[in-house]
Amino acid sequence: MKLNEIRDNDGARPTFKRIGRGIGSGKGKTSGRGVKGQKARTGVTLNGFEGGQLPIYRRLPKRGFVNPFRKLYAPLNLGALDKAIADGRLPSEGTIDEAMLQASGVVRSAPRYAGVRLLATGEITRAVTLTVSGASAAAAAAIAAAGGTLTVLVAPAEAQAEEA
Repeated sequence: MKLNEIRDNDGARPTFKRIGRGIGSGKGKTSGRGVKGQKARTGVTLNGFEGGQLPIYRRLPKRGFVNPFRKLYAPLNLGALDKAIADGRLPSEGTIDEAMLQASGVVRSAPRYAGVRLLATGEITRAVTLTVSGASAAAAAAIAAAGGTLTVLVAPAEAQAEEA
């Protein structure tokens, strides 16, 4: 087989139908757009219009609240951390902090992230010293079980509520 012999399968691309080329073509005169009016013109989008009936986006109640001050944390899974250390992107000795994680490309360094949150997906097989903004309870337990230490910079919401 040569590159110039490659063809699409039969029926993979429908044949183009010339519109507006006479009544015999089956798509003449109005070119399959019906008759006159707004929808016969080009550039018309009537998304959400239901023929004068109250649209569904106005019939349904508005619920909930989006906090504009919510802090997002870049997720870091235990498996990804272990793989990065095994690949040599992160040192196995010493403290691993958020700047090192971002520099090595293990977590994203987008400006919208307030820090790194450690999650318990995957397994950690070595003792590491880690400093992150947040961690799940299961991830903290897995780090401790592997013989490592974890320093959390931001206290969990439950702990902050108890202090107040």
